[in-house]
Amino acid sequence: MGIELITLLIVVALLALMALGVPLGITTLTVSLATAILYFGERAGFFIVAANVGEVLHKYELIAVPFFVFMANVLERSGIAQSLFDSMAILGGRFRGSVAVQTCVVAVVLAAMSGIMGGEIVMLGLIALPQMLRLGYDRKLSIGIICAAGALATLIPPSVVLIVYGLAAQVSITKLFAASAVPGLILASLFIVYILIRVRFNPALAPIYDIPETGLPLFQRVKFLKGVVLPGLLIGAVLGVIYSGIATVTEAAAVGAVGALVVAAVRNELNWKMARDAMRQTVLTVGSIIWLVLGAVSLIGIYNRIGGGEFLRGLLTSIDIAPILVIVVMMLIVMVLGTFLEWIAIIFITVPIFAPVVVDLGFDPVWFGVLFAMNIQIYYLSPPFGPACFFLKSVAPKDIQLQEIFAAVLPFIALQAVGLFLVLFFPDLALWLPNLLD
Repeated sequence: MGIELITLLIVVALLALMALGVPLGITTLTVSLATAILYFGERAGFFIVAANVGEVLHKYELIAVPFFVFMANVLERSGIAQSLFDSMAILGGRFRGSVAVQTCVVAVVLAAMSGIMGGEIVMLGLIALPQMLRLGYDRKLSIGIICAAGALATLIPPSVVLIVYGLAAQVSITKLFAASAVPGLILASLFIVYILIRVRFNPALAPIYDIPETGLPLFQRVKFLKGVVLPGLLIGAVLGVIYSGIATVTEAAAVGAVGALVVAAVRNELNWKMARDAMRQTVLTVGSIIWLVLGAVSLIGIYNRIGGGEFLRGLLTSIDIAPILVIVVMMLIVMVLGTFLEWIAIIFITVPIFAPVVVDLGFDPVWFGVLFAMNIQIYYLSPPFGPACFFLKSVAPKDIQLQEIFAAVLPFIALQAVGLFLVLFFPDLALWLPNLLD
């Protein structure tokens, strides 16, 4: 049986099982086991799958994921997001659209503290959305900025997406973090500029945030910095030890987890119930991630062993188009897969195939990793399965429909596409900072 037919059968089997409602991790694991047994026999097939899975689960860098997830869960329960938002709103003063702009800034800070997208959108949906709606902000603008800014956690370090990409592509996670920082800030800046332009031409979209504290002189408003100090110290501790070379990403994640507990203790929020709930949610989140890793790694391991990887790499490199257009084709493939696969499965299924092709074409796999993360960010927002939209729907007022959320994110998806193409055609936007670390 030719590899072309095998590839088609694997795709059909995956789609059929998912259509039946089988969880993705079980789906990919089942297909990989069936393929391995058919090709190598029952005993050898089970051994090969187990070896592939064991190899990835022994990777030291993978430990960073539960640490960062735990850090995000502790921060979510410590009230730091509420204090941060309140401080930023007062420090920003009185200008039209200030609350929307500050929501974007707070999202960047939260992303730099957690690396987890879902929890950040839930926090912003609970804190910022009611505030903007109460002040009379346009509903679509409010919804769109929360989803888009909350999804920045897929790109801004310490992004879990980048950690998993680094493991799959076998590239430096520290360099990925450095490369993604500027593109993440570019996207946040695009969102802010878009907000300011919209409210400049249509003031009714965003009334001025008029409370006594915002009218104080700047030097008096500085005292409200207390809500920014703890997040700043935590971000500095995590990213500082990484970029200074003091600690690895995994060790920095442990620093972040301990730092989150310290922050909670300083705020008098640390207690057994909070710690227990944070640990429970961490186990549930990481457990679901591990199942997806097991299935995706076993599937791609078997597929590569039967020659599928070489087949697809040959297919990509044989396309008679400019190398940069091959990268565009890869991005389009990721976008299509994003309509029915989880991001972690997309990474482990595509990156082991794409990364060698990227190198063969003369491109930097770190740069490609930033593009990949930006593409995943678009997937998080894109209808009909954009996870960010569903996260916000879970905490939004009942009168906000999912269709309204999907419509609200469309302008921000366009802005994300602009950011992606900027990095695609100007690679130095991503690479200048990691080059400084060499």
